[in-house]
Amino acid sequence: MAEELKKTPLYDAHLAAGARMVPFGGWAMPLQYRDILEEHRAVRGRAGLFDVSHMGEIMVRGSGALKLLQYILTNDITAMVDGQVMYSLMCNANGGVLDDILVYRLEKERYLLVVNAANKDRVLTWIMDQSGDGAAVEDITDQTALLALQGPRSAEIMTALAGFNPGLVGGFRFVRGGVAGIGCLVSRTGYTGEDGFEIFLYAGDAVSMWQKLLAAGEPHGLAPAGLGARDTLRLEASLLLYGHELTEEITPLEAGLGRFVKLEKNSFIGREALFKQRGHLSRRLAGLTMLERGVPRAGYTVSVGGKVSGWVTSGGYAPTLDAYLAMAYLPDMVRPGDRAEVLIRGKERQAVVTPMPFYKRDRRKMVPAAVAEAGADNMGFPAQLNKEGMI
Repeated sequence: MAEELKKTPLYDAHLAAGARMVPFGGWAMPLQYRDILEEHRAVRGRAGLFDVSHMGEIMVRGSGALKLLQYILTNDITAMVDGQVMYSLMCNANGGVLDDILVYRLEKERYLLVVNAANKDRVLTWIMDQSGDGAAVEDITDQTALLALQGPRSAEIMTALAGFNPGLVGGFRFVRGGVAGIGCLVSRTGYTGEDGFEIFLYAGDAVSMWQKLLAAGEPHGLAPAGLGARDTLRLEASLLLYGHELTEEITPLEAGLGRFVKLEKNSFIGREALFKQRGHLSRRLAGLTMLERGVPRAGYTVSVGGKVSGWVTSGGYAPTLDAYLAMAYLPDMVRPGDRAEVLIRGKERQAVVTPMPFYKRDRRKMVPAAVAEAGADNMGFPAQLNKEGMI
């Protein structure tokens, strides 16, 4: 018998809004409310509101917390200060990625880890297996709700509701305060390629916060957005997804995440394997832009120089750039401008290796240069939470 899907605190609110619900990482999540393209464009042009309460939250505290995190994560946690967020990888002994994680330093001996929903249980077990004296590890996922307000107007919407100045919250920083009279933790982070905030709060306050954000955002064109738009947004911004670009068989170096691997650290799980691999990569993650009609879906094979050389990890239509894009693992020797072929429904379709990210908000169009050089035509494709909800 299939295991029953978990529900976020906003499940009923999603149904009331007409959301199409789908299974994702063991949770029932909204795929879309109306139209994925409309939701995507709302985030790029105005603002979108996502329920991401399915993400796992793990608290690590105590005098041994820092030592534990230094050992299980690739980044240098000793460099963090209170109020900072840091991206890191958690690897196995072979250097393969167990999960990619955001680390929040709440206090000197208190850290919040945000992990992928489908990986939460095994990551929790892994951390507890590595923990020693002085480090307490606690799963607070069920107590916590997480909302993501994303888009160029997100700061204006937050300003109308926050009991603090959102403009003073820098990128990958967070504050603890009130939003719409509800205690929460607000970070300047996201997964869309746009400016935005992620709001952690007590699960019991999620519906009230959701409604107040939508009401405050209505004059700004705020729209609820689901997993469909979240995926097209992150593809355009070349943001990696566990199970696609990252797995236990893929290392951070192959995924282009070497800047988050601090090999100068004395010791961390996977360091020896990553040290040996440095400078000797046989494959790496690369971007592709389709030059012929066809949707490059995950798992499709990619040929370079007439030889099958890799596979697509994520692909699809990019509304902002009006192109079909993909991320793929290809031989390390490929360079932007090189031609490739993606096998789509039994036919090889031409593509060009393209720099990533495809989209960056301070440079609205990044794909056309590589496409133009390839001679392509315009294809025209349409701690525990307390009673106030503070972490």
